[in-house]
Amino acid sequence: MADKNSYQNVMARKNEIMKSAVGIDYEEFESGSIAFDYERMMKEAAYSLDEIVKIQREYSVGNTPIIELKNLTKAARKLAPAGKGARIFLKDEATNPSGSFKARRACVSVYHAKKLGYKGVIAATSGNYGAAVASQAAMHNLKCIIVQECYDSRQKGQPEIIEKARKCEAYGAEVIQLTVGPELFYEFLKLLETTGYFNASLYTPFGIAGVETLGYEIAQQFRGLIGRDPDAVVCTNAGGGNLTGTARGLIKAGAVGTQIVGASVNLKGLHMASDTQFNRKSFTTGHTGFGIPFSTFPDRSDVPRSAGRPLRYMDRYVTVNQGEVFYITEALAQIEGMERGPAGNTSLAAAFSIAQEMDEDQVIIAQETEYTGAGKHLQPQLSFAKENGVELLIGDPKDEVCGQNIILPKTPDLIKAVDLDMDSLRASYIRNAVSKADSISDSDIKFLAEDTKTTEAFVKDIIEKIGGTHQ
Repeated sequence: MADKNSYQNVMARKNEIMKSAVGIDYEEFESGSIAFDYERMMKEAAYSLDEIVKIQREYSVGNTPIIELKNLTKAARKLAPAGKGARIFLKDEATNPSGSFKARRACVSVYHAKKLGYKGVIAATSGNYGAAVASQAAMHNLKCIIVQECYDSRQKGQPEIIEKARKCEAYGAEVIQLTVGPELFYEFLKLLETTGYFNASLYTPFGIAGVETLGYEIAQQFRGLIGRDPDAVVCTNAGGGNLTGTARGLIKAGAVGTQIVGASVNLKGLHMASDTQFNRKSFTTGHTGFGIPFSTFPDRSDVPRSAGRPLRYMDRYVTVNQGEVFYITEALAQIEGMERGPAGNTSLAAAFSIAQEMDEDQVIIAQETEYTGAGKHLQPQLSFAKENGVELLIGDPKDEVCGQNIILPKTPDLIKAVDLDMDSLRASYIRNAVSKADSISDSDIKFLAEDTKTTEAFVKDIIEKIGGTHQ
């Protein structure tokens, strides 16, 4: 008799399990081999912006301050050409109950779970989202299980992930820690099925809609501060939900002229599911190991159709190196008096570099911060890197080789955001989508153009180059 809980059998039931655990019939929104009605899904499966604001205020989420980083702005202007050096601002999301913008996503997801009558929530995450779900579950008196990919085969765990486990447990959640590899999704599915709990996925419509308030607040706050919208908003990009939700909120506020910039830590060459490489990186989120694959194949997430679709909104995508983010983390503490965790400082490192390209009368904002704690500080992370054979150097970060060394900038002028080729990313997305389609219709072409922020002519050109045809 076949084992119901074998890997093959559980994975074969994943769509059935997910439908039960999320409460959304994604097939209702399908409209082609590739296309689906994204906006209808967001409208019908999520909540309105006004509803989300009300929900979040009830649970002390959102309405976070914007802080002008005057000393970092002065530093950027000293390095910039004459007349350049935009004012740098920060949206301080660390003031949310769980210490990060993820509280916005978790607040709506857990509220929805309670509304539907679920007795508990489960999230598969090694990041701040686990703490956010645990915090909100505690407020709603729901059970909570957080599944972490935490260790390599030597049972060595990264200090940042272990720190987040402690925070989840402090909120009363059960934390299940696993080794790196395919077992994470398998164990996650088994838990959803056996407990009957709600899947508090990062990628549901209500989770992404929860971040829309962040972008909406940015527009409203800047209009009060300086009388207009920001020129550029830099979003740390991993799975795409942060950027997607922020951009949608800015659009709903009418800030259609604001440039949306994605920023990720460069971890080129490191495989996120590799046992030997898992602990040779110092960033567990906000890096290219998530940012690029989730941008070019968003539906790789734990729901059939991800609501996080960054290429639909992104104008520019840059990377910064690990040493640069560590440097900015320390600079933020020492010259601005704000100690914040590393992931949010990815966008700040990029903003510091990009500000030097912009005019002095322009403004740029890094749209998130996160809390810091024992395992998230620079020293434990750098010490852990050294213990795992990563060399620590001072010099030019452009010479950093991921997994081999971390190079802290000798001087701040060496912090340089590097642009990724947007059209190359868009082409990769289209190739991935087409490779999984039985046929390609006109509606698929239109959807791909919208989802990549391009044109139907661009999409057709890429399909023609890879030898595809549409009906």
